[in-house]
Amino acid sequence: MTQDQPSAGRPTEPAGPSPAQAKRPVSILAGPYGHPIHPAVVAVPIGAWIASFVFDLASHVVDDPTFLAQGARWLIAIGIIGAVAAAGVGFLDLFAIPTGTPAHRTALVHMTLNLGITVAFALNLAFLRSGEAGPVGWGAIVLSAVSLAALGVSGFLGGKLAYAYGIRVADEATQAAGFRTTSTSTTTGTGTGTGTTPATRTTEDPDQH
Repeated sequence: MTQDQPSAGRPTEPAGPSPAQAKRPVSILAGPYGHPIHPAVVAVPIGAWIASFVFDLASHVVDDPTFLAQGARWLIAIGIIGAVAAAGVGFLDLFAIPTGTPAHRTALVHMTLNLGITVAFALNLAFLRSGEAGPVGWGAIVLSAVSLAALGVSGFLGGKLAYAYGIRVADEATQAAGFRTTSTSTTTGTGTGTGTTPATRTTEDPDQH
């Protein structure tokens, strides 16, 4: 039994957006293929803001909390600078994602959360931390805690973009190069001499064929 072939005059549905588009950088500023800069830069605000929260809490359990409160302010400022840098390269990756797709919608939520978190920490630094001696106020601590919770949600979405949708992740053919194995087997030599000759065999991922 043969399957019906589409008629020559029948219109075909347009192909959907290609995932390959979102794997390639729109600019060298976003990092080379397979090595995006955004995931590396986001470690700066994440680490700085988590450390600032630890300093906030610690300022309530030491005799002289001034150095911890001051350190927390510096860490928040460093995190804000890192977040602005991460947003810059993150925008470049956003431009590579086809619009109207679940990946693009997820990226927009991810971006919106990150911008809101950055603004929250900026307001925290500007209005809730007077710089006076004493432990960090509970209002500033609560705002930091809420901001970090939102940062966790944003991080989950960022992981989904990379590991579920493959944004800026190298294609499978490139990944397969990292899983080729070389095995050595022994074969009996031929000719006038006797002995063994090592033979090298390269085994490739069967998915490549």
